[in-house]
Amino acid sequence: MTPRKYTADDEPRVAALWRSSFPDYQGYNAPEAVLRAKRLLDDYIYVIEDGGEIIATCMIGYDGHRGWLYSLAVADTRQGEGLGRRMVEFAVERLRELGCVKVNLQIRGGNEGVAEFYRSLGFATEDRISMGLQLSG
Repeated sequence: MTPRKYTADDEPRVAALWRSSFPDYQGYNAPEAVLRAKRLLDDYIYVIEDGGEIIATCMIGYDGHRGWLYSLAVADTRQGEGLGRRMVEFAVERLRELGCVKVNLQIRGGNEGVAEFYRSLGFATEDRISMGLQLSG
């Protein structure tokens, strides 16, 4: 199974996977809205599909120097099959092709299992403080 570009037809299946994978999403972060907004900016959304089911997703961003990895999700029933690794490797290669020199990502505090997964792929914790400003409710 190879990652492929997301299409608008994937929206309901990707949204369902994200709701399952990220149950604490805030209302302003509704999957459908995120997907539509991201497609307006660029089309760096990727999925792995098996038998009509979206089983893995990720998005990337690129600012001309650094890349970002967002919303990596693998269906609960398919975890442990190497799909997350495959998706990250695919995303990193897309960023490399764009000329990216560094890939960043954020993990919610306390999510040590996910942090260890990314460490196994060569990512390292950096001395940074992540800050945010809530613009709407």
